[in-house]
Amino acid sequence: MASDELHADALARVAKVATEMGAELPALTQTLHKVLAASITELQGDALQLELLAASIESNIETIAHILRYEIAIDEISAPSAAEEYARRLAQRGVSLTALVRAYRLGQQQVLDWAFDEIAATEPDPRIAFAAGRLLVDQTFQYIDRISEQVVTAYESERVRWLANRNTVRAAMLDELLRGDRTDLVAAESALGYRLRQNHLGVVLWSTARSPADAELRRLERLLQQLTKAAGGAGQPLFVPRDRSTGWGWVPLGRAVEVHDLERLEYDDAVGELRVATGSPAAGAAGFRVTHVEATQAQRVAVAAQDRARRMTSFVDAEVRAAAMLVADLDGTRRLVAKALGELAADTENAARLRETLQVFLAEKGSYTATAERVHLHKNTVKYRIDRAVDERGRSLDHERLELELALVACRWLGSSVLATGH
Repeated sequence: MASDELHADALARVAKVATEMGAELPALTQTLHKVLAASITELQGDALQLELLAASIESNIETIAHILRYEIAIDEISAPSAAEEYARRLAQRGVSLTALVRAYRLGQQQVLDWAFDEIAATEPDPRIAFAAGRLLVDQTFQYIDRISEQVVTAYESERVRWLANRNTVRAAMLDELLRGDRTDLVAAESALGYRLRQNHLGVVLWSTARSPADAELRRLERLLQQLTKAAGGAGQPLFVPRDRSTGWGWVPLGRAVEVHDLERLEYDDAVGELRVATGSPAAGAAGFRVTHVEATQAQRVAVAAQDRARRMTSFVDAEVRAAAMLVADLDGTRRLVAKALGELAADTENAARLRETLQVFLAEKGSYTATAERVHLHKNTVKYRIDRAVDERGRSLDHERLELELALVACRWLGSSVLATGH
């Protein structure tokens, strides 16, 4: 076989691999996401950052597939916007540049392993397979070299800007408090501009906007001011930007040990992009940390619920506390939901109505009358729904009752992330 003919056949084989890569984009993204998320320990438990990592992976794979399929010149390629934004977020979080670059090397290895397997399974001619493999290595290396240079530039620029705008002393003191280190309270209060010797309400505020603007943090800070006023705060709240779309806050409560009616707070968010998660009131420097941890756990529940999340999620709610434990192991929770609910775990409006009525029915100790009053339905309608729910579940309500109630809590708060699809 002439070299020109071999090269042409290799290019054709690479184009077929690229086409298959595009078709397998969701599965490849999921595989790489697991590998890369595990390699960057600083991201573990940070659902929002992990979601952005997935978007970066997907956009990079899609770009590589287009380059290979259409023979696009790599020197004309720019880093995907999701990849640059992911690099900037890592800079804001203080995650090392080494972790960013290593992720690209690991990603290249995973993509090449998949591509080589694809060629081995579909190309009988070893000469064409070898030539195609060389082209893949060359093209992906050039792509990673170019894109990593661009994202490193984005990271370094953002890191300089972020550090210049951050009060280093305050940040260091905040880190000490949140780690639970022994801290000089007078020095800490001076650095933070916030009184620690009182009760606090921890708050996490974030925007779900796809492209958060610089003004987003100001919106979140204003929202924290409104929350403080609604809670009867005993002074100015503490607001700490986490990145361009997330802020941490503490509401000073003085001697108050309870907060009421925050969920009724009206705030300017016509598009519905702002979310709030709160802890429970807690006292002193230790409470400052505890209520913050609770707020971040409530946020994880809201993030898992995706577009079904409520605009405010409070750790004070016993169901949120249960959901926070369930969201820590989503795979296990999905299995629990499927086992406990059967067909009732379907991600449909009808199943959702049955689950909602059943949950109230169980809370009302099996009273059709009390359930009808709470859900504003006729007693006979409630009985019909409960009978349907039992049929969908496939066994009585008393069978493994605890798992049933946990599964209903999971469905209510975590939504599609634990429900069955395809029904």
